[in-house]
Amino acid sequence: MRAERILILDEQAVTREKRTGRSGREIMRKSYLPGPLLVPSCSTFIATGLVAGWTFLYDTTARKTRITGGCGLQGTRSTQSTTVKADVAIIGAGVVGAAIARELARYDLRVVLIEREVEAAFGTSKANSGVVHAGFHSTPGTLKASLCVHGNAMFDDIAAELSVPFRRNGCLMVAMSRDEVGVLREHFEQGRRNGVPGLRLLDADEARKLEPGLAPEVVAALYAPTGGVVCPYQLTFALVENAIANGVTFMAGSPVTSIHLRDGRVMAVETPEAIIETAWVVNAAGLFADRIGAMAGDESFEIRPRKGEEYLLDKRVGSLVRSTVFPVPTPVSKGILVIPTVDGNIMVGPTAEDTRDRLDLTTTRAGFEAVFAAARRMVPSVSPRDIIASFAGLRAACSEDDFIIRPSRVARGLVHVAGIESPGLTAAPAIARMVAEILREEGLEMRARRAFNPVRPAPVRFAHLSRAQQARLVASEPAFGRIVCRCETVTEAEVVDAIRRGARTVDGVKLRTRAGMGRCQGGFCMPRVMRILSRELGIPVKQVTKRGPGSVIAPYPAKALLRAGRAEVGIEAEAEAEAEAEACSANGIGVRAAIKAGTGSPGGAGPGADSKVARGTRVRRADGIETGFQAAPTTGR
Repeated sequence: MRAERILILDEQAVTREKRTGRSGREIMRKSYLPGPLLVPSCSTFIATGLVAGWTFLYDTTARKTRITGGCGLQGTRSTQSTTVKADVAIIGAGVVGAAIARELARYDLRVVLIEREVEAAFGTSKANSGVVHAGFHSTPGTLKASLCVHGNAMFDDIAAELSVPFRRNGCLMVAMSRDEVGVLREHFEQGRRNGVPGLRLLDADEARKLEPGLAPEVVAALYAPTGGVVCPYQLTFALVENAIANGVTFMAGSPVTSIHLRDGRVMAVETPEAIIETAWVVNAAGLFADRIGAMAGDESFEIRPRKGEEYLLDKRVGSLVRSTVFPVPTPVSKGILVIPTVDGNIMVGPTAEDTRDRLDLTTTRAGFEAVFAAARRMVPSVSPRDIIASFAGLRAACSEDDFIIRPSRVARGLVHVAGIESPGLTAAPAIARMVAEILREEGLEMRARRAFNPVRPAPVRFAHLSRAQQARLVASEPAFGRIVCRCETVTEAEVVDAIRRGARTVDGVKLRTRAGMGRCQGGFCMPRVMRILSRELGIPVKQVTKRGPGSVIAPYPAKALLRAGRAEVGIEAEAEAEAEAEACSANGIGVRAAIKAGTGSPGGAGPGADSKVARGTRVRRADGIETGFQAAPTTGR
């Protein structure tokens, strides 16, 4: 087997190259994607990368291995195990594992990043609150305290290098009674000992001047100007992309099944598809870190999941607060917060409920009531009427009170990075540096890579551009003129770029582009995103999933279901509805447009309409951007 750094455009390009027998021919990308692509002369591939500079492993004898889509697609794997040689294997592609991968990419090392989910950030990081903590919550002298403050100071540079949205909006802890003022003073002193800059104690008037939406019961507050907000999953994606661009191999959808040891020393990590031969393993497996440790015979800690429910509010109320508003903390959490996100929404939560189920992401009535009762106590204008999404995440709390970042005492070559609950997101860049130092101290030879490039090219955000910039993009690439998501103004070109950066699911596209994150939560754009995924990945629509295995969205064609229902209950109206829907689809008309046009639906011309199929024109703005379909008026008999 050979391993080379290559770039793939899509399945059609690979097929075209193989058919013509050409080798190393440059295929020009579409104008909205940067740079040319180079297709190598090989018959089969095992894709393990995401973006420009990806490492692809390929075996010309493994006939069952093939590429089935755009850049970075894992593809169909061979039934035979692939052997991969690495200096360091990192288990877990959440924000911490991704940060470690990028940090180690600074050195002349062969690094493999392994993730059990089909995409990075699909574990705890996907449901993170996105708060960059100032550092006054943590007990002085702990890893949480020192790494939080150091990590916070690194965020400006990291966000700029990776083109990730980040804003220092400040953190405000409020006291709702005189009894709680003492807690504020304790945290003020704690923050000073931790080295948090700019801390201020505010009286009630000063607090309300800073945040007019605070409840009249607020009597005092602690303000930290260095607090901030970031998009946690976009940060994770960016870290992974930059790591891969600098030589890291990413293996998604690869749950670790065993760790091989010889004489107490790590020798290899095994997944269903590959054996990664390595002398160094970083265990950043989040909720499953204790199980990874147990595979190496190390049972020195236990992960105790803690569930948090959160609620996202419409952008219409995005200006309720500017700072992230905290209550005084509870013994197990920082409390329920009111968080202004970098995308312009307000988020409230999370709860803190201990659970033994590591896959429980359900929301509950009790959680809903607890979140809004606590949030409205601090900011009365918060209302459940503005909810557009609810979700839950699981934090990797553990049996120890602090982060676990240390070499295993049982298996040489294994470094644990476990129990990374809050403020883990904030601490992630500092954790990565600490892990690199531990590996160096443990004996890993680390030489700086001169060619390391810390910059990740920013994806286009069409909605953030001026009309003139949008018009130029549409003129250069028509896919920017096709709006996929109306709520967030996401274009087809952005969805395609997300797929070529690594999105393999509807959620992957959603988290990278915000298609489906608006008020309708995908009601309009999901079918369009599914069709684009199907086209770009070369798979049937019925194989497109929401978030990976077990989440197929449309396993059966709608017409087949209608036929089955008609056969079962014998209702002729269903046959009429099917014929009508099929006719509308053939003419490029959505169901809602057909209803407005009056094709046999309430509120239109009714069953007696002159034409059974609505006709009309595509609606475009003056700059060529398609915004919808305008049905032509119909006439009744």
